[in-house]
Amino acid sequence: MDKDTKKATLEAVLFAMGESVELSKLAEVIEEDKDKTKELLEELKKKYDKKDSGIELLQLEDSYQLATKPGTYDSLIKICKAPRKMSLSESVLETLSIIAYKQPITRIEIEGIRGVSCDYAVNKLLEYNLICELGRKDVPGRPLLFGTTEEFLRSFGVKSLKDLPELDTLQIEEFKHEAEEEINLTLKI
Repeated sequence: MDKDTKKATLEAVLFAMGESVELSKLAEVIEEDKDKTKELLEELKKKYDKKDSGIELLQLEDSYQLATKPGTYDSLIKICKAPRKMSLSESVLETLSIIAYKQPITRIEIEGIRGVSCDYAVNKLLEYNLICELGRKDVPGRPLLFGTTEEFLRSFGVKSLKDLPELDTLQIEEFKHEAEEEINLTLKI
């Protein structure tokens, strides 16, 4: 298989799948190593990065996906049904940020950080496919572990968890102080 055929094969696989595909699986399909496959995918990405293309090649962690460019949304909704918009309350967003930064994490651990029940928030995040079950923690009771999904990365425009903003120590101390004040207020009531 020559180089152009390999790129065409990668393009066809990504188009047909409609979701992200791991680099290792793409390499297997074209019978190349990961580095050479990544090179070919970068060439495809450059092709789609041009202004005259309505699609783009996304890299999400160690996977790739063909997607429509954000600027085409208005045109797409004229033909497609408008997608259901996610509505994330402050408590759901707070729970999501805890999961994103502390994953894998259990409900009990989330509740320990938030100080309140997180059942509703976790169920909402599962419904929106922003988090998923990663397995069970090896402790008595074997609670479920949660982590973020590729949909989380897509929705928040990050390619990897490494791209999440880092919290500085001052922010962390402020959060701890706010949490302590909330607990003290709750105890007084």
